[in-house]
Amino acid sequence: MRALVVGAGGQLGRELVARLGEELAWAGGRAELDVTNGEAVATVVERIRPDVVFNAAAYNKVDGAETEPALALEVNALAPRLLALAAKEAGALLVHFSTDYVFDGQAGRPYREDDTPRPLGVYGVSKLTGELLVAATGCDHVIVRTSGVVGRGGSLQKGGSFVERILRQAREGRPLRVVADQVFAPTFAGDLARAAADLVRAGVRGVWHVTGAGHCTWHELATAALAIAGIEAPVAAITATQLALPARRPAYSVLDTSRYLALGLAPLPPWREALAECLATSAGRV
Repeated sequence: MRALVVGAGGQLGRELVARLGEELAWAGGRAELDVTNGEAVATVVERIRPDVVFNAAAYNKVDGAETEPALALEVNALAPRLLALAAKEAGALLVHFSTDYVFDGQAGRPYREDDTPRPLGVYGVSKLTGELLVAATGCDHVIVRTSGVVGRGGSLQKGGSFVERILRQAREGRPLRVVADQVFAPTFAGDLARAAADLVRAGVRGVWHVTGAGHCTWHELATAALAIAGIEAPVAAITATQLALPARRPAYSVLDTSRYLALGLAPLPPWREALAECLATSAGRV
C-alpha cells in the first residue's frame, strides 16, 4: 500500500500516520494542504500517486456547524468530493470517514449500513452530503461510519477529546454535568485507524460501520474515565434537554458492526478496555 493521509494533524490522522509506517507516502494537515482548494488537492495527489487516500480531515464541531453551516459543508462535503475526483484521476482508492450522526436515533436498535439516514443537525447533514458526493464521483471508495472518536491528543477544534476535557475539569475542581440520555459506541482513534487499514487490505468497497465494542452514555464514559484515572469527582447526570446545546443529537446512535466482523478482521476492543489503554499511554498529558 502506498498511502496518502489528509488531516494528519487530527487525532485520527495522527494514528493513521503512526500505523501505516513505511506504507505512508505523504501526510499533511491544514498547513500542508487546504482540502477545500481543488487545484491544491489535485496537485498533491497527482504528485504522490498513492494507491490509497485516507481523508481524516473534517469539521467536527457539532454545535458550531449550526452557526457555520457553509464552512461545515465546505469541509465535510465539498472537500471529500475534491479528494474523490483527484483519487479517481490517479486511480486511487479513497477512504472517507463519516459518523453515526447521519441517523436520527429513533430506530431503537443498532443502525445497519443500509438503514436510511436522517440527520438531525447541520453537522450530520454535512457528513451525509459528503458520503453522497464521494459516491457520485464514481471513484473507488470506502466510507467508514464511526462513533464518538476518542484519541490521544484529542480534537484540536474542540480543545481536546471529551475524556481529556472531563479529566482536566475534574482536576481543576470544576463541576461536572454530563448527558446521560444519549447512547453511542465510543471508538478509539488508534483502533479505528487499524481497522480502516485492514478494510483496505481486505479489498472491500462501499459503506462500513466500524466502532468500539459495546455502548454507553456520555455520563458512563465520563465516570469510567475518572475511575480509571483515579480521580474522585462527582458527575451530575443530566438530560440533553437540560444541557440545551445548539445542535440536536440522536438519543441512540449505536452502529451495527456485524458486517465488518463477518470479514474475519480483528474486532475493535470493548470501549472500557480501549479507554484504559488510551489513558495509560496518555499519562501526564490528560
